Parts: sequence; structure tokens; C-alpha cells
Amino acid sequence: MLHSINPVNLEVLAAFKEHSDTEINHILKSTEAAQIGWEGASVSERGAIMLKVADLLKEKKEPLSVKMTSEMGKPITESRAEVDKCIWCCEYYAQHAASFLEDEAIETEGRESFIAYRPLGVILAVMPWNFPLWQVFRFAAPALMAGNAIILKHASNVTGCALAIEAILNDAGVPEHVFRVVKTDNNGVASIIGNSVIKAVTLTGSTAAGKAIAQTAGQHLKKTVLELGGSDPYVVLEDADLDLAVDACLTSRLINAGQSCIAAKRFIVHQSLYDGFVESFTQGMREVVMGDPLDEATRIGPMARVDLRDHLHQQVQKSIVAGAKCLLGGEVPDRKGAWYPPTVLTEVRKGSPAYDEELFGPVAAIIKAKDEDHALRLANDTVFGLGAAVFTKDINRGKYIARTRLAAGCCFVNAFVKSDPRLPFGGIKESGYGRELSYLGIREFVNAKTVYIK
Repeated sequence: MLHSINPVNLEVLAAFKEHSDTEINHILKSTEAAQIGWEGASVSERGAIMLKVADLLKEKKEPLSVKMTSEMGKPITESRAEVDKCIWCCEYYAQHAASFLEDEAIETEGRESFIAYRPLGVILAVMPWNFPLWQVFRFAAPALMAGNAIILKHASNVTGCALAIEAILNDAGVPEHVFRVVKTDNNGVASIIGNSVIKAVTLTGSTAAGKAIAQTAGQHLKKTVLELGGSDPYVVLEDADLDLAVDACLTSRLINAGQSCIAAKRFIVHQSLYDGFVESFTQGMREVVMGDPLDEATRIGPMARVDLRDHLHQQVQKSIVAGAKCLLGGEVPDRKGAWYPPTVLTEVRKGSPAYDEELFGPVAAIIKAKDEDHALRLANDTVFGLGAAVFTKDINRGKYIARTRLAAGCCFVNAFVKSDPRLPFGGIKESGYGRELSYLGIREFVNAKTVYIK
């Protein structure tokens, strides 16, 4: 059984019977058959359905938000914002998919030559719990608009959200079996990847999960797109607007209780601003309201699961043993649920979890830099490369650093890193490969077919 558990009080919200191997095989065959008809629909026909999906998301915004909050603990205000972002994504691809998929003429000596972008078929999506709707829609909207069908293996603790997504797509007119949820734990993923029906795989998750998926998919010569972990550095230079930097850093570190791959995690601050940054940032973390995620006054709720909270606490404690100084938090609250307080660590050293690993929760690691070069060496001294930000009043300086010197897939200047349907999203190094969103995202799961006519 798969269980949905409220992280606020550990109450079991629902239990879901897993699909058997026979049932999964039947789902895969049904989806393969349905994809042929979906591919045959025009982009405009698929777009009309995607706009209906957006309308249903608007209509069901509140119950969807409550379901997300109940299953994984994010504040209700953030859940509503997540639904809004999914609406934007659906509308964006409904409006732009035709131009993204249009045949591209190439001049050769032939009568006619062009690239045709055709769907691959059935794509397996292995999605995480931290953004239960957005992680799915940012892949599903472009993949469906391209004519693919989707098998969704969502995180077990947000099975209710997965089934709600499936129902909305069906109600909007996505043909039966074009989008299907399989209820299975992680042990069932390898056999699904190996099934001949599956033509490619996308995963958002940990680096370890990405390596396992890539290995299995590689054995079957199936394409993968991997959006994995991150330890995003935010570099605050000596000429930064301190108030702006602190506000952006706080916002990024606390979104979804810090449970985001692109949340700011390491704050690398020029020594001239270091003391002021530490004081202001720590005070901001101290003022955060942690409480019932259904209360609109709450800034952060519990973490999604107790085991995740306990792992984060172990990382904090190991970092302290390794020399880090804990200015705030760092203790597990004496209350039922998966709670962990906003925590600030300074004097963080290389070799400690707070320096080397991803801290997936409301814990900030602040590191002092001697100058710009030192700050950028510290920023890039990581196995990850998803997002990064730099704060400086010199826009040209910031642009150069973001474009040239920060080693990450998404680099922002004077703003916190976020995803946007109009911009490609993804990482390098152990943060994965491939891109979601923008025109690049819709072209990840198509056959760029050369057509030549003599």
C-alpha cells in the first residue's frame, strides 16, 4: 500500500493499493495505443484541450491547494501560487507549441530540406513530492502538446495529487489512457523503464536517483532528462544592495520550507558586508512564522516527512561537529510531526555536509569571502550546478559573472533563482542534464527528423 501522511501530525490521510505487474503492463499497452490517436490530433486541437486544463485548474484551485498542503506540508499560500504557475505553463504551451514544433526549413542543394519535430511516443515521468503539481505540469504540458503520452510515477506520499492531475486532464478532454498514473513504489521503476512501450524517461529527484535511472535507461538505450539536486550559491559582493540581497536570500531559502532543488543554500558574502548580512539574515530567519500550513499567516510549515527531517538534522549536527557555528535553530522541536526550525550556520567548512551536500530544508550556510575571485571559487566548489545568483549594483559586472564565471544552468543577477515557462530550466554536473520549459523543453522529447527531397 502507498500511504499519504499529513506531516503536520502524522495522520494517515489515505492508503492506495499498488498496481500489480499485470495491471501496469495493461496500463502501458493502453497508453501506447492511445498515443497513436493523440499524435494524430493537430497541435491546435491539443492546444484547445490544454486551455481547458488551465480552466479546470482555475476552477479547482482551492481543493488542489488544500490537497498539496495536506499531503506534503507546504503553506497554503504557496500551494495556491503553485496552481497558478501550472495554469501559466498550460496556457503558455497552448499558445506557443505550434511555433516551437513548426517544420524548420534548411537550405541545401535538394528541392526541399527541413527538420520535422515528431513525438517520441510514451514517456515515463518519475516525479518528486516537493512541488506535486508544478513538477508534473512543467514536463507534461510541453510533452503532451508535442503529441507524446505520459506514464506518471509520482512520489508515493503525494499519490492523491497524482490522481487529481490525472482526473483534471481526463475531464479537460485529454483522451483516456494518454496520461496515466501508475501506483508503485520506487522498486517498480526499473521494470517500467525496460518495457518496450517506454521511449524515454524524465526524472526530477536526488542525484542518487538520477544515476540509478540513467543507468537503467542506458541499458535500454532510452533517452533521459534529469533534473537533480542542487546546492545553489548566492554570492553577495561588496557593492551589493544589502537589503535587497538579504530579502532575496531569505525568500529563496524559505520557499517550501527550503525543500527546493533551486533554493539558495550557500550564502557566500564578501567580508566587508559579512557581519551586516549575518545579522540581518539571522534576524529575518528568527522572525519567520512556523506553524499550521493551512493558516495563511504561516511562512513555513513542516517538512514533508519525518525521515527527511531527521536526515537534515544529522547533516546540521555533523556540520557543527566539523566546526560550524549554529546561530539559530538546529534543534528538533518537541512536537508531533515533521517540524524543523529555520536554522543559520556560519563558519561552515569544506568537508562538512553544509558545505558539500544539499541541505533540503530551512537551513542556511553562510560563508565569508575575501574578494570576488575567492567568492566565485567558493561558489563553484561543488559537485552541483543547478542555480546560482550574484548580487551587485554594477549590472555589467553581474551580467559578466552570471554569463561567464558561475558554473550552473540557471544564473540570476540581483534576484533569486526561479523557473519560468519562457526560460530553459536545468543543470550541469551532478545536477543533471537536459532542459525543461521554453522551446528547448518541448524539443527534448521529440524526434528531430531530417526530411530531404531531391
